[in-house]
This record gives sequence, structure tokens and C-alpha cells, in this order.
Amino acid sequence: MNKIRCAIYTRKSTEEGLEQDFNSLHAQREACEAYVRSQAGGGWVALSANYDDGGYSGGSTDRPGLQRLLRDIKCSSVDVVVVYKVDRLARSLADFAKIVDLFDRHKVSFVSVTQAFNTTTSMGRLTLNVLLSFSQFEREVTAERIRDKIAASKAKGLWMGGRPPLGYDGVGRKLVINPAEADLVRHIFRRYLDLGSVLKLTADLKARDIRSKRWTNKQGAYVGGAVFSRGALYHLLANPVYRGAIRHHELLYENAHLAVIDEATWALVQAKLDANGPDHPSTPLLPAVSLLRGVLFDDRGNAMRAILSSNRRGRRYRYYVSAAALRNEGRVAGTLPPIGVGVIDTFVLYHVGPALSQNWLPGETTENRTRSALVRVTVSEKHVAIILRAEAYGADRDLKHASVHHVEDGVELSIGISLRRR
Repeated sequence: MNKIRCAIYTRKSTEEGLEQDFNSLHAQREACEAYVRSQAGGGWVALSANYDDGGYSGGSTDRPGLQRLLRDIKCSSVDVVVVYKVDRLARSLADFAKIVDLFDRHKVSFVSVTQAFNTTTSMGRLTLNVLLSFSQFEREVTAERIRDKIAASKAKGLWMGGRPPLGYDGVGRKLVINPAEADLVRHIFRRYLDLGSVLKLTADLKARDIRSKRWTNKQGAYVGGAVFSRGALYHLLANPVYRGAIRHHELLYENAHLAVIDEATWALVQAKLDANGPDHPSTPLLPAVSLLRGVLFDDRGNAMRAILSSNRRGRRYRYYVSAAALRNEGRVAGTLPPIGVGVIDTFVLYHVGPALSQNWLPGETTENRTRSALVRVTVSEKHVAIILRAEAYGADRDLKHASVHHVEDGVELSIGISLRRR
């Protein structure tokens, strides 16, 4: 009798409880091994290799355990894939369809221990697709519920975690003033009004060795304490948290906590930022707002600004150029040459459009839907990394030319490119 090699795949969405001697992954594997033993009469044998993904979401196939399993399938080392439930393998219908297609090409069967499925029959495929559709629906509803909870919590002035801003400590669900750091924040605001330039303020704070907030993360490690960059100071000076407000996307919830900066000082600083901020460089800007304004960065983390340029014949061309190359501020510009605005804007529109959810601003133009969905676009000579808002991404989209990763700020599309210098 020929042996049927069975690979057991397990997954858990969060890392909670994985440190225990017997966790969810162990329970899933134990149930799958018991099922394989029940089929020993048919020659089923469980492989000793572990294909486990602890702390990985089923919304993406970018999981080390799953990738190892797929590689072994391509090497013809597996005959049957056994899982505890279908959604352990994938929660996206598009991802599941690709995985099943790979199984079919390599003559690999698929078994769910708690759901009697056989992918070799048409009825089994239909039942699997229906079940996975409900699994994806559950995932999207859960995401919506979490987003609504965060919005409602911020509306009540609650702090939703993460690194607290300089001047505050996170105590429970509220921001509480840290007296020593609050004095430092007031000093930074006053020095900006005295010096009138963020560039001068950056040098002043560096000379005084004034650094960013230092705190202990959940792992017990000290983080922060870096020298203020110009971008970090712009963010600090424009952060409404210092006047007692909490921002949630485009909304601002007032009187969420005690203010560090009084309204008069806040108004003066904002007026000076508007008059002498990063939107008014000496290099001429485009007369119209460009698609990637404020979200485009080079491969060294510098913002890229849209400028107008002309040649000897008087023709006007539009380019994105690293801000570090426009100002003498000691920062190193990225490795990119100036990029034509039309080239990169069209590239982003082409790749982001198919990735957007049908429910994302359905009545708007493609440009407005894309611009509202963008969080950050980073361009290097070999690839473009596009981060979209999580709520704008369509999980059911089939993206052929981009790899998808879930990151802290949303969903990242990574696309290979080849730039030509002219």
C-alpha cells in the first residue's frame, strides 16, 4: 500500500497565549493528527514537519509556515493538506482560489477536520467556496466593528494606545500630562516663535541635546530618545493633541484631555507654520495640487516635492524631487533622479485602482478615491511601496503585479519597477 503523506497546517491570528505549554496551535495539530490516524487504513501518514503560523492573519498569504508548505507541495513532498478549519488556511476567497489551484496542479487533496470536505468533487468545491465567502464576510465585519470602536472611543477622548506623545503619559485609556516633558514641549513652541524657522529650531535643539520622548514598550525595551528631525518637529508643532484634542482621520475631537499649549500660543505657531512651512519652498511648486503631494517619499525617507522646471526652449516640465536636494539642511537625498509627475502619478493610479474596495468612496472620481486611500508612497530604484488605508483596500481583489502585506498603517502593495535615467 502506498503511503499518503499528510502535511498538517495550523494558524492563530494573534500571539496571545502562544507562550503557553499547550496553546491553540498544539490543539489544532493534535486534532489533525488524530484524524490522520483514523485514516491509517488508507495509508495516511502525518509528516513530522511543522507548518505553523502563530500571530499571522488569514487575510494574507505572506506567512512563513504557509510559504514552506507551498514550497514542499511544489517539490511533490505532500499528498494531502490537513487543517482544523478551512479559515486556518485562508480567509480571502481570492487567496483560497489560488491555493486550491496550486493543489490541483500538483494533485494534492485538501481536508478540513471539523468540516467534511473533499476538493476532488464539484460539490465539495461549491461548499468550500460558500463557507469561505462567509469566513471573508466575518473578517470584514470584524474589521468594521474594530474601526467603529476606535472611532467611538476617540470621540469620548480615550487614548487608543501606542507611543504617547512627548509631554504626556498613557495612563489607562487617558493621556495624562508629564510635567517635565510638558515644560520641554512649551520650550520647543516658544523657541520656534523666537527663531521663526523649523530648520533653525532643529539645529538649536540638537545643540542643546534635546531629544524625543523615551519610553518602555510592552517588551520592556527602551525606545525613542532620538535627536529631533525637521519632519518630527513639523509633526510636533502641528499636533492638535497639545491643545487638548484627539484626531481621528479627518475628524478632531476637542477637550479630550488637558492641554499643554494655550490657545494663543497654538494660534501663533500655526500661523507661522502656514506662512513659512514646507508648502512654501523657494523652488517653484506646481500651481495645482499633485496626486501624491504629502505622501511621496524617496528611499531615504525624505519627502518628495512637486516642482516646475524649464529647458532652454522654455518648455515647462513637472517633476518630483527629494526635499533634501532642495534645501541645504544636512540630510542626504535618496538615490532617485527627479521623477516626472505624470509618470509616477499614472503608475500609482494604475496599480491602486484595482486594489480599492468597491465600497470605498463609490461616487468619487478615480483620482479622488486613490488620493483619499493613500497613506504613503515610497519609491526606490527597484520597487515602489504603496501603503493604503485598511478600510480602502478590497481584500477580494486579485492583484497580479503586486505583493500584498498587512502593516501597522494599513495594507502595503509592493511593486517592482525599473527606472530609466535620462
